[in-house]
Amino acid sequence: MTTVSMTVNGRQVSADVEDRTLLVDYLRNAINLTGTHVGCDTSQCGACVVHVDGRAVKSCTMLAVQASGSAVTTIEGLATGDELHPVQAAFREHHGLQCGFCTPGMIMTAVDMIRRHGGQLDEATVRHELEGNICRCTGYHNIVKAILDAAAKMQMPAAAE
Repeated sequence: MTTVSMTVNGRQVSADVEDRTLLVDYLRNAINLTGTHVGCDTSQCGACVVHVDGRAVKSCTMLAVQASGSAVTTIEGLATGDELHPVQAAFREHHGLQCGFCTPGMIMTAVDMIRRHGGQLDEATVRHELEGNICRCTGYHNIVKAILDAAAKMQMPAAAE
């Protein structure tokens, strides 16, 4: 067992886990944040996307010990109190979800996409960026609309890589 400590959604957390524990399992089982979903266990679907030190990561591909000492943001950490993050609000406004299983990963991917591209997003770029996320319900049309709307409303400059 290894003690893994990190900051999750602004709160310092620590838990003893097996060395082979995936970050997604640490979040869901060790600290009880179940908004991050396990969809495929093969890095195909994107339902498990979280931010580690500000960058989108598929948490089913990262060991918890690799994130030790990092700042992790999950879907539960996006909203400010009762106020939804602009991407969450856009998904609600544009009906960018149906069953909701892929939604946390889609939203976390979208937030990172907007951070990287700023307001310089177009439909082709959004669709390309979503290739690592699978939605079995919506056909992506409303997801793309939601991301474009959120990007326009947020008007962020693109991040330097």
